[in-house]
Parts: sequence; C-alpha cells; structure tokens
Amino acid sequence: FADRAGPEHPPGFYGTAEGGIAVNALAPGDRLQPLDLTGLKGARTGSLAGAETLDLRALLFTLALALLALDTLAGLWLGGFFRKFGRVSHGKAAPAALLLPALLGLALVFAPPPARAQESPANRPNGIESALATRLAFVVTGDAATDTASRAGLSGLSQMLAARTALEPGEPAGLNPEKDELAFYPLIYWPIVAGRPQPSEAAIRKIDAFMRNGGTVIFDTRDAQTARPGGPPSPEAAYLRKMLATLEVPELEPVPADHVLTKAFYLVDSFPGRFGTGQTWVETIPPAGEGGERRPARAGDGVTPLIITGNDLAAAWAVGRNGEPLYPVTGGDQRQREMAFRGGINIVIYTLTGNYKADQVHVPALLERLGQ
Repeated sequence: FADRAGPEHPPGFYGTAEGGIAVNALAPGDRLQPLDLTGLKGARTGSLAGAETLDLRALLFTLALALLALDTLAGLWLGGFFRKFGRVSHGKAAPAALLLPALLGLALVFAPPPARAQESPANRPNGIESALATRLAFVVTGDAATDTASRAGLSGLSQMLAARTALEPGEPAGLNPEKDELAFYPLIYWPIVAGRPQPSEAAIRKIDAFMRNGGTVIFDTRDAQTARPGGPPSPEAAYLRKMLATLEVPELEPVPADHVLTKAFYLVDSFPGRFGTGQTWVETIPPAGEGGERRPARAGDGVTPLIITGNDLAAAWAVGRNGEPLYPVTGGDQRQREMAFRGGINIVIYTLTGNYKADQVHVPALLERLGQ
C-alpha cells in the first residue's frame, strides 16, 4: 500500500506484527503550514486549556460551622434562653447577646483559610514517609515527558489498587537510584530513554543489591511498535543491554501460562500496556514436574527480580486529575486498557505476596492428597 491515508484506509498500522505496514497521515514531501485566518474577520485564536479544579473544602467547612452556630442559636432562642438572659439583665444586654453570635458567624464565613506549611514533594519522600506507607516507585530519567507519564501511570495504578484490592498505596515516589534508599519500595518502574546517559556505577550497584534482596524492577523499553523479531535491537533495547551488562542477570523467558504472575489476582494471559504486541520476560523457572504432572501455578517460591517489557505500561495506566486516560492505546482490543490495569495489579500483588498465591491455587491438589 503506497497511497496516502484516507477515509477507507485511515492512518495506522496494518497487517501482522511480523510484517506490519505503516500508513501515515502525511506523505514524505508534505509540510505543515500555519492556518490562514485572514478571510475570517473577527476570528479569535487561543490555546487549549485543561480542566481546573476549584478547592471549596475550606469554604464549605466554614459554612457548615456557621450553619451549626445558627442552629445552636435557634435552639437557644426557642428554649427561651435569651428571654431569661434579658430578664436577668433588665433588657440592657439582650441586643448585645444577639449581635455577638451573629458577628462571630460572619467572621467564620469570611475568615481567610489558615496558612499551611509547604508540603514536601511526593516524588522525594523521606525515609519515615516511605516506611509508613506502601508506595510504588519509578526511576527519574531526566526526560520531562517520560517522568510525567511514569508518575501519572503509577498514580493511576495506585488508585486502581485502592479501588479493587485491600491495598491502599501512597503517592508514587520518583527515585534517583544513586542517592535514594530503595529498600522501602517493593516494585520500581524504570522506563528506558535511549538518549539519556547511562546510570552511574553506584546506581547500578544499588539496583543490583535491591534485586538480590527481594525487590523487583520493571524495565520498560517502550519499543513494541518499533522492534522487529529477528531484526537489530532498538535503541532502547541496546541501552538496556549495555546497562545490565555488568549485572548477574538470571536467565529469562516469556511469562509461562502457568506462572503465578498470571493468576496473582486476576486470571490473565498477557501483560499489555499502551502497546499490546510486546513480549514480557521474567526469570526462568524450573520446568514442570516429571511424569507430565501439571500444576496450577509455578514460580511461587521466589519473586522474579526483574520484568522486561516493551509495551509502555505506564502510559496505559496514566490518568488525569478527573480519572480520564491521558494516552491512547493502540490495537483493536477495546479492553486493552482494562487488561493493562489487571496485569499491573497482578504484578504488584505478586511482588508483595510472593508464594502466597501459588500455595492457594494448590489447595485443591493438597486436599485431594490429604484425603488419600
């Protein structure tokens, strides 16, 4: 297909993952020109503005207190308290007794909100804050767009975890692996940006110690749309290979169908993100038992120290202030974003519980053996 994109062939990728064809909206020689508005008299232009949230909490709380004060005054009035007070004071202090509560109520309504000390940024929590709440973390790459997507993605996944599971994570934390303590975080998301400098030797050593002591790192090359099976590695994949060359990385394999990661919370068979064609790799687990015995789940005795994917997970999880998705997902599956959230929930539950789920899915087999 060599023609320009049109209504019958909209821009996009056509064909299979191995031999896809890109149909672009613009031809190679096309050039974008500014919109000519000279023929439109009185036309006004402006930039798009995002939705703004107006914080009314202080005003509403103050109004509620004022209404409570008025309700109390009405109760005292109906109970005859002010009449008794007026008789005791021979009627001289009654007007002042009525005026004073009214002035106090007006002062509460129009009082400015109390000044608050500047809160510490959520991306660099101190040790106490990190220890008091379970947080998902991401590596700050220095690329503004990537770091924004990572924060929004982990925030969206944290909200989904709080809504669907018993886990209520804190705000995501942005980490500098060379300077920050990593032991507080069970899972670290590391998006690969090929144009950034390689991490320092100290950062690599800390990541190595983190993975050796039970932590899990998701390395996301985000190249599922550009990588081709059997072809040369993408710049992101080459960057990751160079970064991990000095580490003792275990042997990896695509996530097996019976891996505990596929059933830690939801039953899933893939881990899509913004893209759905990339492969997800984990540490190789021992083969199934001899004699062809099938087990409901394997790899329960140890959590894989690293997960490698190219599906751009954070972009699929990313949501705005009002819960709206920030990035589109590619592919024909309308439930891809939902499946991305389910896969993310499975990953978090898996890193937190380890072999718990593997033991649970083996319960029927264990009970059957006990009955024998």
